[in-house]
Amino acid sequence: MSSHPPKHGERSGAAYARFIPREELRDFAAWTPDAFGGTPAHTPDSRQPDSAQSVAEALQAQLHAARQAGYQDGYRDGLVALDGFKRSFAQQTTAQVGALLQRFDDELLALERQLAHAVARAAVELARQVVRSELATRPELVVRVAEDALGAVLLSARHIVVHVHPDDHDLVAQGAAEVLAARAARLVASADVERGGCRIESELGRVDAQIGTRWAQAAATLGQDVPWRDAAAADGAEGRT
Repeated sequence: MSSHPPKHGERSGAAYARFIPREELRDFAAWTPDAFGGTPAHTPDSRQPDSAQSVAEALQAQLHAARQAGYQDGYRDGLVALDGFKRSFAQQTTAQVGALLQRFDDELLALERQLAHAVARAAVELARQVVRSELATRPELVVRVAEDALGAVLLSARHIVVHVHPDDHDLVAQGAAEVLAARAARLVASADVERGGCRIESELGRVDAQIGTRWAQAAATLGQDVPWRDAAAADGAEGRT
């Protein structure tokens, strides 16, 4: 639909109008008073984020950063606490293990001492049986005992008396005759002297070479107090006396 131009004489105010179809419209912009010069008018940009949304995103970013910082701080503090616990546990464990090893060493030392004492006592008791057997099978050993005892007496001693068991008197008189004569010693049978030993007396002192005395000295050297005669043997000897 179109309109004719105004004829001469008609009102100039009549508007010339033409209908423009929608399909002919392309690019267009709203006209503003400043369209012909100056700074163009600003129109709201629908693509810019809303200020409230920006604040929310900023808060969310700050919250995320705070969480990350807290996680890192907590992780670091956890490592420090773990390292302190490891050190404390290691020190405590070392102290406990050290105390355990010390106690084990003390107990082992005590056990070794007990074993050593038991072995020494068994050895001494075995030796006592061997000596008794030797004296029973070889009574002439008393001769050597008497000679050694006379050798321990000072050469200046006089009035030497050798006491031996009555059953050993003849053995010593025959076997040690030369030594007795050389020291001008007198041989005497004494029932209080046990077989296998002797006792020598002089004005300078006494030499106790009795078997019980010598045995006690030998046992003491090994740290034992095993008597030469046990209780049963002693009681039997006293009953025979």
